[in-house]
Amino acid sequence: MDKNQIKGAMEAILFTMGEAVEASRLATVLEISIEEVREAAAELIASYETSERGMSIIELEDAYQMCTKGDYYEYLVKIGRTPKKYVLTDALLETLSIIAYKQPLTRGEVERIRGVNSDHAVSRLVELGLVEEVGRMDAPGKPMLFGTTEEFLRSFGVKSLDELPELKVEQIEDFRQQAEKEAQLKLDI
Repeated sequence: MDKNQIKGAMEAILFTMGEAVEASRLATVLEISIEEVREAAAELIASYETSERGMSIIELEDAYQMCTKGDYYEYLVKIGRTPKKYVLTDALLETLSIIAYKQPLTRGEVERIRGVNSDHAVSRLVELGLVEEVGRMDAPGKPMLFGTTEEFLRSFGVKSLDELPELKVEQIEDFRQQAEKEAQLKLDI
């Protein structure tokens, strides 16, 4: 392995690990001497210091770590405060609507209303922070009860669940008929 390959491999390892990696561990993995690791690290450190890059490599007690340069900290703060954008599929929106209007309810209750397995949809909504476990049902197996979160309210621009639009009787009837048609189509298949 030539010097450039060693530096490239070290850079990849330090970037991926995200924490300090001991020189001895780098030497073992790269199958080179600790002195070669130190030389390559010194060259990488100098290279990062002299260029206009957002990263640097630092030495910590005979270990090396890739870090963000302090000059760019303000940009990290700004990006961290940028609101997250979600892509909600029809299945996620449908599941979220059911939970928002009927909460608290169990995954099984969501599935009965939707007519399909909703494990993935509920789990994904929990990952996105739009839905959370709000308790346990007092029933055999103590199933989890789900409800919406403050993040849900923020994301949809409402202060409380009372601000959600009310469903009109005609809409509910249209939804029922549509669901029955879909159920019939599934039975015909």
